[in-house]
Amino acid sequence: MTDFVTLHEVGPRDGLQNEHNLIATADKVRLINLLGTSGLRHIEVGSFVSPKWVPQMADTAQVLAQIAPTDAQIAVLVPNMKGWDGFCAARQPKTDYQVAVFISASEGFSQSNLGCSIAESVDRLAPVIAAAQLAGVAVRGYVSCVTDCPFDGPTAPAAVARTVGMLRNLALMPVSLGDTIGHGTPHTVAAMLRAVLAETPAEDLAGHFHDTSGRAIDNIYLSLDMGLRAFDTSVGGLGGCPYAPAAPGNVATEAVLARLHADGLHTGVDADVIAQAAELAKGMRS
Repeated sequence: MTDFVTLHEVGPRDGLQNEHNLIATADKVRLINLLGTSGLRHIEVGSFVSPKWVPQMADTAQVLAQIAPTDAQIAVLVPNMKGWDGFCAARQPKTDYQVAVFISASEGFSQSNLGCSIAESVDRLAPVIAAAQLAGVAVRGYVSCVTDCPFDGPTAPAAVARTVGMLRNLALMPVSLGDTIGHGTPHTVAAMLRAVLAETPAEDLAGHFHDTSGRAIDNIYLSLDMGLRAFDTSVGGLGGCPYAPAAPGNVATEAVLARLHADGLHTGVDADVIAQAAELAKGMRS
């Protein structure tokens, strides 16, 4: 495997969506534009979800209209066909987009977060994925609760492998594996990855580790040892876990960069620019 590691920056979406005070569109655009000059290949900037449930993302269309051109692929979360229609109305010409779709490996979390079973959530996403493929837009999947669920407890590795397979049966998309509540350890992550890697190649997987228990870097390095070379990170550590109040959430992009670069791994990302973006991001926190 290559010593190049791809970072998917999720701070402007997965990070900011958890902030209580609404962030001004201009501030989001300023952050995304700075990130766009860093060498990052993927930046997730918003989501086309109901503003009733996620008010922080209500201005995603305005964000797409205002951000500067960048060589990075711009990703948005699209949970259903209404979200797809919103994305289509807002997408800008000459921009490389990716739509992200998400399901849970845990039935309890699926029912609580999506109001339906895992199988039903996959059925809801099928027309979105088909529409994206028809439009030539890249698709990426998210699977949450890959080691632990706040409702069901530990998640069986076989359940994660099965859920990843359900998404990839719709399209051979890359899938990000999310330790949603940050309880994963190298031991549980290894067991999960063994099951998933038996069905899905490492180059189609990414790790999404929260640092709630201070194990995110450990889990990233375990995943590197098992062949993964893509990880989701959040500049300034933006975001948190709604099930662990006052605990840290998303692993900070700058922390991951520092460790990877110190160990001789390459990312193509300018750590100085990310440091500037981290300061900007921290100033946006409520």
